[in-house]
Amino acid sequence: MTTRLGLGLPQMRQYDIGRDVPDVARAAEEIGYDSLWVFERALVPEPATQGLYGIPGLPWPDQYRHVADPLVTLALAASATTRAELGSSVLVAPLHLPFQLAKSLATLDAASGGRVLAGLGTGWSLDEYAASGVRPFEERGAVLDEIISVCRAAWGPDPVVHRGEISDIPSAVVGPKPARPIPILLAAGSGRALRRVVDRADGWLPVSQGAEQVAAQWRELRELAEERGRTEPLRAVLRVNPVFRSKTAQNADRAPFEGSVDQIVADLVEHSRIGMTDILVDLQSGARDAAELKDTAAEVYEKARAAGV
Repeated sequence: MTTRLGLGLPQMRQYDIGRDVPDVARAAEEIGYDSLWVFERALVPEPATQGLYGIPGLPWPDQYRHVADPLVTLALAASATTRAELGSSVLVAPLHLPFQLAKSLATLDAASGGRVLAGLGTGWSLDEYAASGVRPFEERGAVLDEIISVCRAAWGPDPVVHRGEISDIPSAVVGPKPARPIPILLAAGSGRALRRVVDRADGWLPVSQGAEQVAAQWRELRELAEERGRTEPLRAVLRVNPVFRSKTAQNADRAPFEGSVDQIVADLVEHSRIGMTDILVDLQSGARDAAELKDTAAEVYEKARAAGV
């Protein structure tokens, strides 16, 4: 089966959001990309109160200082396309009120003709939770669980009924409904988070740190699904964040998806062989503008397809 390729939409400082998002989305669909993706970064603390991903001393990338709202970005992309799926990898779900998030996703799905993929995660930034979190950081897993429940209820038949800690819907008519059941995909690395994927989600959102590691996690998740009696297949959408070099990287310790376009494509081939049927390639941080992003996206796509991805 041919791997479905997705492209990250331009959300960062070097882009004109209103002009470049529709332009890149339209171009990506014409190139052949199967899906378009956003991520969420609400703010950057200054000075930093914790390291990137909560790792002490790890600096925040400068491009995180200016990241456009993910749902607004997807709406702009939806208006310029007709075929490509519209996904988030990831939306930090506990920064959003459950009912309002369910309503926004349903509206976007209805407007786009059933193309939304709701990729959710719990996040890691204490400062983002302080600014916008629905509940304290320590309760993020429980909040994600309730968001999933509210979404399933609000997207389902009327009357909608939900009893929870955050949202209380005794009985209500809620519209618009999504054009079809919106797939919920979750970011997860281990333990309880993986069990949540198996028990409550339609798919998984891994981030590549090497094909062997992803393959091991994918095996673990499928074995867990079998243990817990899941019969429905899980969809996995792998996120890769290439770091381009003008010349071929020569060092033996080259990180995955670092180097020339040909090296990036070789890594895509390797990951497609471990069963990753969906791969999201986010090229936006390394491009100077939308024109360069479109050119790089076209080159990566054409060479990947020629290599059998």
